[in-house]
Amino acid sequence: MKLSNEDVELFYSLYHPLLVYVNKKFGIIKGVDSPDDFKKYFVEDINKLREGLYKHPELINSFVAENPLNFSANELKIISRWNDFVKGKFLIFRHLKNYTVFLDTDDPPKAYGVVALNNTFEEMVGSRLPVMVEAVLLPFNDKIIYDSILSPYPITFGGGIRRSFNDVYQEAKSRFGIITSLPFSIEKVEQSDAAKLKFYLRSIRNREMYWEEIDELTNKDPDLLTLYHQEMGKIHARTYGKRLREVGLTNAWFAILDGITIASGATKDEVERILQSILPAEKRKFVYIFRLKEK
Repeated sequence: MKLSNEDVELFYSLYHPLLVYVNKKFGIIKGVDSPDDFKKYFVEDINKLREGLYKHPELINSFVAENPLNFSANELKIISRWNDFVKGKFLIFRHLKNYTVFLDTDDPPKAYGVVALNNTFEEMVGSRLPVMVEAVLLPFNDKIIYDSILSPYPITFGGGIRRSFNDVYQEAKSRFGIITSLPFSIEKVEQSDAAKLKFYLRSIRNREMYWEEIDELTNKDPDLLTLYHQEMGKIHARTYGKRLREVGLTNAWFAILDGITIASGATKDEVERILQSILPAEKRKFVYIFRLKEK
């Protein structure tokens, strides 16, 4: 996805004058006195101006206070929010309908939903992902955009590391969701223990990696222990369901506890009656019941 032509024009009408302001303060490129002068220079030259801006972000507030071009209050508001820029290395990880995912693999990992400018990110970097880039993300109205310059790294990734990146992506989504506005504060994002536990249990890799966290959560809260058994029951049900169909069973109900099938019957009520007769009442909440349907 990319911004509308009107919004792209608005962005450049605000961003380029800010870079000119930076140049006037530091004299980085001789001869750049207006946005029109950018046409005479390569991207590498313009990049020097943006680096000057991000090294001295206080110039954003100075520009807004001086307002040398008499921008409107709304335009100044857009510019002032650029104080919340995010600069760094990202993996362009996935092209989605409403944005492209820029994955920050730092600890904790974060996934940003970024909207392109004139060209889509797929047009710029292709569909073979991930691609590592140096970029600056900016808030723009209710979206996150980039500041018009991407610096790709000439790196290719093998299957193993791509799978590890997917784990990082899943963790980022689980912890913070896809971040689609700036500023973003980790402290303000409250991820529930239940959401954490579901993420830890979602794959064998996660269960091995986060076994200590799983143990801590399930020991501190009885409700989380119940959730653990229910989630693990779903996982076992998928495996058992496949095996049960292979031996010809369909249209039956089964009860799983700690990875063991402890009851079965033609109806759910029948399974419940069996459980009531063989299982201590306090254990019932840990049992996962599923129906094996005919495919």
